[in-house]
Amino acid sequence: MEQKAAIEAMAVLAQITRLEAFRLLVKYEPAGLAAGELARLLAVPPNTLSSHLAIMARANLVSSQRRSRSIVYRANLPAFHPVVLFLIQDCCLGHPEACGLIENLASPVTPSKKKKPNVRTRI
Repeated sequence: MEQKAAIEAMAVLAQITRLEAFRLLVKYEPAGLAAGELARLLAVPPNTLSSHLAIMARANLVSSQRRSRSIVYRANLPAFHPVVLFLIQDCCLGHPEACGLIENLASPVTPSKKKKPNVRTRI
């Protein structure tokens, strides 16, 4: 990815409502969120959110699909992935595998299970 394309994508997300909307859409992958529900969750007027979503769609950061009477928005993760990789390409002096960052990005995040402490009793 070229620096100019990365800057353009990050500039779109350099606004609080758009950044919050994108992060929320990422949470709801792969199902996405209806525009009205997204507006409700963000406490943003629908017409204001519509403008932000249009900006994000032009930058290819979100996609939309009509489902019945709703428009469902999804984060375009395949399009954002190169931006993330651009930001970390020089991690660990150009060897990101050395710090495990790439592997962490590639694997899905799962909640950790708390293990019971190993308590031994003396008899």
